[in-house]
Amino acid sequence: MQRRRILSGLGAALTASALAGFTLGPAQAATGSPAAKADSPHVLAYYQTQYQDGSYVSPLPLKGIATDVEVAAFHLNGDGSIHLNDDPPSDAKFDQVWKDVAELQSSGTKVHALLGGAAQGTYANLAADFERYYKPLHDTVEKYGLDGVDLDIEETFSLENTKKLIERLRTDFGTDFSVILTPVATDLAGTSNFSGGFDYAQLEREAGSQISFYTGQFYCGWGDLGGTGSYDNVIGNGFSPSRVVAGALTNPANCQGYVEPGTLASTLTALKDKHQGFGGVAGWEYFNAVEVDGTGPATWYAHVRKAAGG
Repeated sequence: MQRRRILSGLGAALTASALAGFTLGPAQAATGSPAAKADSPHVLAYYQTQYQDGSYVSPLPLKGIATDVEVAAFHLNGDGSIHLNDDPPSDAKFDQVWKDVAELQSSGTKVHALLGGAAQGTYANLAADFERYYKPLHDTVEKYGLDGVDLDIEETFSLENTKKLIERLRTDFGTDFSVILTPVATDLAGTSNFSGGFDYAQLEREAGSQISFYTGQFYCGWGDLGGTGSYDNVIGNGFSPSRVVAGALTNPANCQGYVEPGTLASTLTALKDKHQGFGGVAGWEYFNAVEVDGTGPATWYAHVRKAAGG
């Protein structure tokens, strides 16, 4: 089952880095961050639809535009296997994906695995038997040389279990490895607890030194990028702007809360000017991103990159 394909108000349940003036958050200042300082905002592309109507969708046009690409979505199944969407990541259908991923990485783009999403079970399995279900994730990251893991938690998963998973990833893969979390924006603002059921401000206080950044889902009823207010609320809850990437929809078909490119660009520019070290922008998802002043979905990302100061 693919991530976020059901259009609903359940956050990213529609299955839903480089930083200017990087500043350390409170937890980072105390312990030091595993994430390297960066020179421009993140521009993050979600790459879940690898085939559209039987035709391969290459991520290579994102080269030189996206700072981060997330291959989505990985699921840890009850039988102990791991799937990328509906199939094992070793399936021949993904051979070209992994070749293109390697080419993106050679050009400087970071490529991460997105774990979870709307399909339930991954995090319940980890909570029930951590070692059994963590191993296929570890082995997949190692086999394909991925640069990080994004934890998209859309089921109950405790704060302690979240910290355990983050700590294990950090221990196993080191300080240069990206550990990202993708909660709904209102969770980051402290007014909901959809993405796992815990307090993200508490997670930041207790484990922020091990987290690279957060990509908030500002759509599907959990936030709005038609203006700066939703992002401002997150910063008001104690998060440094350098820690928070603003997640947007690339196409109105993807969920409610789509903001057309001109208005989105104005919001991103305002956020960049208002919040020093603004973390950047993410787009769900790549394959059907609305074209902006050019040809192909990569032009949406080029448009928001310019607006965000990249």
